[in-house]
Amino acid sequence: MENTAQHDQPELPVAIDLMVEAGKWPAEAHLEALAHDSVRAVLAETGASAPNGTELSLVFSDDAHIQVLNAEWRGKDKPTNVLSFPAFPTEPGAPLPPMMGDIILAAETVEREAALEEKPLDNHITHLVIHGLLHLMGYDHETDAEAEEMEGLERRALARLAIPDPYA
Repeated sequence: MENTAQHDQPELPVAIDLMVEAGKWPAEAHLEALAHDSVRAVLAETGASAPNGTELSLVFSDDAHIQVLNAEWRGKDKPTNVLSFPAFPTEPGAPLPPMMGDIILAAETVEREAALEEKPLDNHITHLVIHGLLHLMGYDHETDAEAEEMEGLERRALARLAIPDPYA
């Protein structure tokens, strides 16, 4: 069945290069729709401008792969739900660079968290894509003030998609 909702939306200024690399995920077309909705909600909420041709890489992988990346890049030898690798340093509120970077999600961890939190898998995937995208846009949660700002943006972007507050 074709998703007609996307045809009613304005063209997305961010090209999403989506790859299902490993793990048990919903159909690729479904993941693409979630990704487009996530990017659209973040751009609307942040007011960020993106030059046409801005690219984003979104990889749906598994715990084994993300554990290797987490150990190599963050010194944490365990799987995590999402990792973001910005292509360029970006400050919050700055125009998006032509290449944003990579967001990688881990199937088993994402599925386990959704089940533990009793939330639909689609909602959790959307939240993690939004979270990863905000990291690529220069947002972080290292301090309480940064966490408050970033989580507020996540909540408002999710609300645009009728997804309940994941922090409630």
